Amino acid sequence: MHYRNTPMVLGRRATAALAARRPLTTASTASSALWARRTPATERPMLYGRQLQKRGVLFSHAAQGPAAEQKEGQKAVPEVEREAMDYDVVIVGGGPAGLSAGIRLKQLAEKQGAEISVVVIEKGSEIGAHTLSGACIETGPLEELFPDWKELGAPLNQPALDDHMKFLTQNNAFPMPHPPQMDNAGNYIVSLSNVVKWMGEKAEELGVDVFPQTAAAQIIYGPDGSVRGIVTNDAGVDKSFKPKSTFTPGMELRGKLTLFAEGCHGSLTKGLIRKLRLRDEDKFQTYGLGIKEVWEVDEANHSPGKIVHTMGYPLDYKTYGGGFIYHMEDNKVTLGLVVGLDYQNPYMSPYKEFQRFKAHPFVSKLLEGGRVISYGARALVEGGLQSLPKLFFPGGALIGDTAGFMNVPKIKGTHNAMKSGILAADCAFKAIVTGGKGASESEGGDEEARAPPIVLSDYEEAFRSSSIFKELYEVRNIRPSFHTSLGLWGGIAWSGLDTLILKGRVPFTFAHKHPDHAMLQPASMHEPIDYPKPDNKITFDILTSVSRTGTNHAEDQPVHLRLKDKTVEVRENLPVYAGPEQRFCPAGVYEYVDDEASPGKKRFQINSLNCIHCKTCDIKDPAQNIDWAVPEGGDGPNYVDT
Repeated sequence: MHYRNTPMVLGRRATAALAARRPLTTASTASSALWARRTPATERPMLYGRQLQKRGVLFSHAAQGPAAEQKEGQKAVPEVEREAMDYDVVIVGGGPAGLSAGIRLKQLAEKQGAEISVVVIEKGSEIGAHTLSGACIETGPLEELFPDWKELGAPLNQPALDDHMKFLTQNNAFPMPHPPQMDNAGNYIVSLSNVVKWMGEKAEELGVDVFPQTAAAQIIYGPDGSVRGIVTNDAGVDKSFKPKSTFTPGMELRGKLTLFAEGCHGSLTKGLIRKLRLRDEDKFQTYGLGIKEVWEVDEANHSPGKIVHTMGYPLDYKTYGGGFIYHMEDNKVTLGLVVGLDYQNPYMSPYKEFQRFKAHPFVSKLLEGGRVISYGARALVEGGLQSLPKLFFPGGALIGDTAGFMNVPKIKGTHNAMKSGILAADCAFKAIVTGGKGASESEGGDEEARAPPIVLSDYEEAFRSSSIFKELYEVRNIRPSFHTSLGLWGGIAWSGLDTLILKGRVPFTFAHKHPDHAMLQPASMHEPIDYPKPDNKITFDILTSVSRTGTNHAEDQPVHLRLKDKTVEVRENLPVYAGPEQRFCPAGVYEYVDDEASPGKKRFQINSLNCIHCKTCDIKDPAQNIDWAVPEGGDGPNYVDT
């Protein structure tokens, strides 16, 4: 099934499946309203009757209790009526973790002959449109969900056959010992966006409501502070937050449990963690930025199943990161560079470092005569075990990269994301179906009569008994070991000792020094970097690369990159850090341009239409002045084979 622009996914299924699953008599109308938000007013029937049913699904904010509930997230048009749908489980994010949770819940229900209603919402134009990874994945969690995944046609077509590790200098590549955790025997080189599309189809077949083009803009909090669901983004709002003639308010999706699977540095999750204090004040996540391309190369240069990881050039010894080259099927190669966002030099451009990586003789020889198919970038969670927040809270839980389960030395997180979704689903099913907890809004009536929120504490217990915890515990000291006074060499030495002999069995845990934004040093401490000009054959300017992401945003909508103080960039970041935003963004979103109103001065310009939703600006801005919020659902990149 192809998800792009398929409103029947909502309306048809809502009419059949939703109406049959339990006594929510107006659920199909509410689901049709989601379809209406994506259909121009001139092309849709009148689906927005403001029906008010005291114990049904639809109600008005102005008329009922939910108006008093707090909502956190993107600014919305005030005093609007919102239609709502009740679910057992609301899942925010249609990536590997969110879809695994939805699939598992429906599989458990089918096995036990029970009913459980599940919705997965995804801000991309279709499932997989915003998914980008290396990727060489372990298949264990996939086999848990679908033991016969090969027979079912899962797009895992190229087994990993040959592992190599290289240390790059400016002109040479030297072989290095291959760390055991980077052994890929039994793994598959894949396009994760294609795998996720396939998972979305399987989720739908099982009865999960999958709503692409639907961005979660706010969290609904109950009077007791528990999470009660989310509100989707308003559509048809202009740049000044004023409703246009096409305005359609977002919907409330209410759940007994809400699972946040937004991926790295989720726009709702970051506020949720602060509000509910899910992470200790002295702890924080640390991140990397992964930049990649997919190439079709000359058949003579292609070695299906070959995997190469690199260290060293083009990064200096103080910067954590490395390159990867994966040979897929059909003469395709995916290659990229990961740069730790705790780098210090404000003149560094991760995008231009990636161009230097491709220009290295070891890499350029592979690419000569080939062509680029896709480009993309996204932030990665790299903090490991010591950066994890509390995983559960009243009314919900964090799964996948939203929590931070990536195994950095393995350079893998998909298997852990999927496994966390499975664990959370097992616990959610037990609480809702087996335990009979969490009466729905329509069943509960007045707020005072509602059942107390579900607290999924057994999910954290399951995590600590899982393969995820074991993995992360063993490697917890490797990533922070690269920030000793010995830099790269100290990290390599400790990593070798820890992975080969100690395997994490030491009575201490290294801490990350500072949040990534606080690691950036003043420009006065560094020299500008003279990057070579692109040759337009192997290396490219940034706007050419952005054109290969398929990114698209409606122009007349609120800019989703919000400045808390519009003067900070020019007043602080430009004079102190030489305007790092124009270099750390891999999509050319930020510029300092001449201010026509004040000759001789600069102004800060945001080219939000270029944004590819990598979240780097929200993470690395030294002033922490940029807040990444969701644009209208369906906007952003449309990745291919990533």
